[in-house]
Amino acid sequence: MPVNRGGENRGPEKPGRFAVPRYLLAGSVALFVVSYFAARFTDFPGAWAGSYISTALIALPSAVALWRYMGAGRASLSLGVLAVFGFAIESTGTVTGFPYGAFFYGDSLGPKIAGHVPYILPVSYVPLVIGAVAACVPARSLTSPAGPARGLAWVVVSALLLTLVDGVLDPGAAALGFWVWPEGGAYYGVPLTNYAGWVLSGLLACALLVLAGRWREPPPGGLLDSVLLALAFWCGVAVFEGLWLPALLGAGLYAALFVRRRGLTKG
Repeated sequence: MPVNRGGENRGPEKPGRFAVPRYLLAGSVALFVVSYFAARFTDFPGAWAGSYISTALIALPSAVALWRYMGAGRASLSLGVLAVFGFAIESTGTVTGFPYGAFFYGDSLGPKIAGHVPYILPVSYVPLVIGAVAACVPARSLTSPAGPARGLAWVVVSALLLTLVDGVLDPGAAALGFWVWPEGGAYYGVPLTNYAGWVLSGLLACALLVLAGRWREPPPGGLLDSVLLALAFWCGVAVFEGLWLPALLGAGLYAALFVRRRGLTKG
């Protein structure tokens, strides 16, 4: 029987046991409802403060799960590396247009570093990377002889999943004015270069997390909670903005990750 040490539960859930905490379901419903008001009242004064609060609440579960899973030192290193990378790649993107194409952040996300990238960026970006990497963790140990090959496959599949998540997020964020594509694009105003850029940046971000973290198998399901909460919100935005393809994609990803979470350990 698995032993719980330091908040970790390393054994798999018993068959048939409901492994998803109530807060995740309640939070998903609440964020779907909140998305209605975000879509309908985009110009509400001080809305950026609400974005800070909601983004922090969405990010909290996976940050706590990572802390409990890897320990304070390794989790802090992983979060710090991803935060610095997020700022670096987004600053490059807003200044040069590489790798996403020409875009800029609107004022809805509050103050920006050097007028380019909102301070809140890593709080929203880092949990998505954590969730993608945790969802795609290999079934067998990476320390076996075939470990490097599996590690590379792990990074690639994680990056592709992260890009699919962005296929839900970006059209809604553009509709809310969080970021702006001056020249528009084929996918609800978002250019396809954006998704090529997400594959590239996702490969780098996922590789950094795999290398910086101390991954044991299987990871706790709680590492997926923030990406599930984010999908609930952005799927709602897509519904209320009439963005039906992102809404369907979001619903499918939510269902798949929900099932995947139940297949991981409790936490």
